[in-house]
Amino acid sequence: MVFDNAGKKSLGLRVGDRLLDLTQLEPNQPADVADVLRQGPNELDRLAGLAGGAPKNAWRPAGDVALLPPTMRVGKIICLGLNYIDHAAEAGLQKPDYPVVFLRAATSLVGHGHPMMRPRCSDKLDYEGELVAFIGKTGRHITRDEALSHIAGYSVFNDGSIRDYQTRTPQWTVGKNFDGTGGFGPEFVSADELPPGAKGLTIQTRLNGHLVQDAKTDDMVFDVAETVALLSECMTLEVGDLLVMGTPSGIGAVRKPPLWMKPGDICEVSIERLGVLRNPIAQEA
Repeated sequence: MVFDNAGKKSLGLRVGDRLLDLTQLEPNQPADVADVLRQGPNELDRLAGLAGGAPKNAWRPAGDVALLPPTMRVGKIICLGLNYIDHAAEAGLQKPDYPVVFLRAATSLVGHGHPMMRPRCSDKLDYEGELVAFIGKTGRHITRDEALSHIAGYSVFNDGSIRDYQTRTPQWTVGKNFDGTGGFGPEFVSADELPPGAKGLTIQTRLNGHLVQDAKTDDMVFDVAETVALLSECMTLEVGDLLVMGTPSGIGAVRKPPLWMKPGDICEVSIERLGVLRNPIAQEA
């Protein structure tokens, strides 16, 4: 995980309810998961091995730190739309034959516990709980059988969407890139701690404690392996890129009446074995 340490970013390794400050042990260690992945395929294992001999003063309670997005030095943030069958149906659209792809910018990201921002120009801020996959090995023309070897780990995302801006044009870019609308975290979990492709995990979203989305990652139209294979037909997937894998049904825009997030709300996205991403909603000044 990445956390705020007296105004500076630090990299941490959580073991149970304790956090090992890796930046304290190795001051030159980059405090960003994407930069760690760029150091090579064995770096995660090397960092995990530091826990055994770490001094007591390098440990702290994990709950005492303010978390930041696992990476801000991301390459491409590649997002999938309509990637759950029930979500496509609720939007009145057919199951896609090819992934619906759009991009996000790093300026839209906020970490666990930090506010997602409702912008000045719209009150139509919607939630979308999603799985994130981190590319850990660069490749092009990757086969489906090879695809998961290119995934280093996973996290949780809330693809906050400004719906009226999203639908102003056929492409969704503007409505998906308002500053401070993409909740991301709480931490990076390596792929070897999860089922292959993060399949079979429960994904849920709660708004002010009320369950509004509830699905399994098995319900994706295009799973992680197929997404890697299809995207790599056209672009090089590089270490540090993110794949944001789409949301299940239950979004606020299709409810009667619509359910928009408003200042003072709390939105939580949970994915089994990955944790809970919690963000308050605030109004842009």
